[in-house]
Amino acid sequence: MAAMRIPHDESSCAIPELSTVWLRAFLEVARAGSFTVAARALGWTQSAVSRQVASLESALGGGPLFDRLPRGVRLTEAGRALVPYAEAVTRSLRGAGRELAALREVASERLRFGAFATADAALVPQALAALRARHPAVRVEREEGLTADLLDRLTAGRLDLTVVSTTGRAAPNAHDLHHLLDEPLYVAVPAGHPLARAGGVRLAQLADADWISGSDRPEGTLLEAAVRHGFRPRVAHVVGEWTAKQGYVAAGLGVALVPGLAASSVRPDVVLLALRDEEAPLRTVYAATARGRSVSPAVRAFLAVLREEAARLGCAMAQAAFRG
Repeated sequence: MAAMRIPHDESSCAIPELSTVWLRAFLEVARAGSFTVAARALGWTQSAVSRQVASLESALGGGPLFDRLPRGVRLTEAGRALVPYAEAVTRSLRGAGRELAALREVASERLRFGAFATADAALVPQALAALRARHPAVRVEREEGLTADLLDRLTAGRLDLTVVSTTGRAAPNAHDLHHLLDEPLYVAVPAGHPLARAGGVRLAQLADADWISGSDRPEGTLLEAAVRHGFRPRVAHVVGEWTAKQGYVAAGLGVALVPGLAASSVRPDVVLLALRDEEAPLRTVYAATARGRSVSPAVRAFLAVLREEAARLGCAMAQAAFRG
């Protein structure tokens, strides 16, 4: 008998209407080599299995899928041709069932997460928008804070996930870290600054400048990069919030380091200069989960959209740096 051709992506071929029950019975018989053994595995009667296979054979044109032997059965050439297609159908249906079950599970969950301030400029809101579009029933609770505080809340079980950052330092090792992106740092200067038209600058060129920072000590802040480049910056004003920092810079009260995630929201009277040091500092952004604690479907879903948005932003920042 010539091999049976199973219709596949051909507009000229009619698509047979097949029952998944038929395919399940067919595959079990093919695996067992016996109607009797297949019936036991399925919990059916042998006559029920025979009827399902006969219905499948009829739907596919009437040719036999098995040779009936004195002991058991053997696939015909048509049956062997059908096996991979039947397996693909049942595998796809199992995958659809798992995905739908996961969606139902995600929909009933609460997501508690935290993020540092500049992650809220673009990364987090875009990821949240994608999460809401895919899983609108997930209940979201959000907190903002510094990386150290967020990790403490994560360890204490108050958060399920945090978006945190490091700047040229060893990553926190008490948590599971999921890399999102490496963002460049810029120097913000007032529009009238002598270096404003330079396009780029080395940190050492600003060793004598007044700095605007979130702390009077550079350690643990973006300004720690200056210490590694040979000078201790003079912090003239301690300002925590990025919008306020821009105001101080625009007023000529100092300069500030700006992470790439905040670069898109710079005001028109502030100029961002790319760092030209050969080893220009990068800030690494992670999503952190508690080590040893199971990750819920809602957290997995949020991680997926965070990675997608981080990839998009990473490409955009790389293109901006290249143009600069």
